[in-house]
Amino acid sequence: MPQDQNSHSQSAAHHDAHPEGPSPRRAVTVVVVVLIVLAVIAAVGIIRHLHSGTVLAQRTNALAAPTVSIAPAQPGKPMELLILPGNVTAYTDSPIYARTDGYLDHWYYDIGARVKKGDLLAVISTPELDRQVAQAESDLTTAEANANNAHLQAQRYSDLVKSNAVSQQDTDTFINQAAATASTVKSAQANLDRLRQLQSFEKVYAPFDGVVTAREVDTGQLISSTGAGTELFHMQALQTLRVYTNVPQIYSQTLKRGMKVDLVFPEYPGKTFPGTLVRTADAIDPVSRTLLIEIDVDNRAGQLMPGSMAEIHFKTQAPVQTFIVPSSALIFRRQGMQVATVTEDSQGAVAHLVPVRIGEDDGATVQIITGLNASDKIVQDPPDSLIDGEKVTVVSPGNSQSSAGGL
Repeated sequence: MPQDQNSHSQSAAHHDAHPEGPSPRRAVTVVVVVLIVLAVIAAVGIIRHLHSGTVLAQRTNALAAPTVSIAPAQPGKPMELLILPGNVTAYTDSPIYARTDGYLDHWYYDIGARVKKGDLLAVISTPELDRQVAQAESDLTTAEANANNAHLQAQRYSDLVKSNAVSQQDTDTFINQAAATASTVKSAQANLDRLRQLQSFEKVYAPFDGVVTAREVDTGQLISSTGAGTELFHMQALQTLRVYTNVPQIYSQTLKRGMKVDLVFPEYPGKTFPGTLVRTADAIDPVSRTLLIEIDVDNRAGQLMPGSMAEIHFKTQAPVQTFIVPSSALIFRRQGMQVATVTEDSQGAVAHLVPVRIGEDDGATVQIITGLNASDKIVQDPPDSLIDGEKVTVVSPGNSQSSAGGL
């Protein structure tokens, strides 16, 4: 019994000398694990932060890029209908003036009257001219008598000088006197012819077939031929009418003399009148850059009137490849007329501002003559802030999905 107690006391003493504790290797392992966990947590947080920043930047860029709607360039028709306004004028338009002074004795035609060439329009009374004609006739008679007497004297002296009955000097004097009086006769005759010509202007005749469109005088009115003169009537030939218009330079080479065109008048809705292109100015107006042309239209039926406006419809071959874009696609800036196009690649969609020249403009659409290609994609309604080379967000017409530039 005492031996067992002694053994127990030795065992207790041994435990007190070596107390139990954690192993150093185990502690290091725990620390390393904790550091790894913290590093992973930190790395995940940094990655998430960077990703969030990238996403935010991408979304910011996407929202900053203008959203545009595009459509391919629509080619114009190879055969175009060119509509231009035209001014209708009479084939011949002439004011009728007096060529002699006097008083209007009588007029025979008023406005709207259709007259033939040579019809008597009016008679002018010229009493002073009549007296001048009578005086000129008397002067001519006197001159002829003097010339006849001088001729006889010259002939007589020419015969006498052969027998030395008269001097050669006297003979030469009478011969020269005969020549002078003969010239006086011619002068008197010319003056009489001039006055008779003026006297013939007492009667005013129609110079061509036409219509009297104005009568500016009345019976008893003083008529003057000096200075600007007095306009008696105004006449226009209406059997054929001339229609003038200015064609843009781009179409100048497509118009040929003799080509047929259609004319439309507002007073005849739904009806067309055939016309013929008869001549051009053969020169471009440097101010308007247009070509003046004349079209003749038959008006023997009397349906059309000079001074009216006509629509001229040309069917012309398109001189160049043209494209049709909406009017809203045009950009008006200091650089001139421009259209925005879009190109797309792996980096996204980029806008380009292209200078263009326009042709016809009907309000809704515009014809582009130069600047575009068939493969171009046109921005339909570009924002005012759009600049060349800017990334854009493209929205296809009729599709709500969009592709952001740079994404």
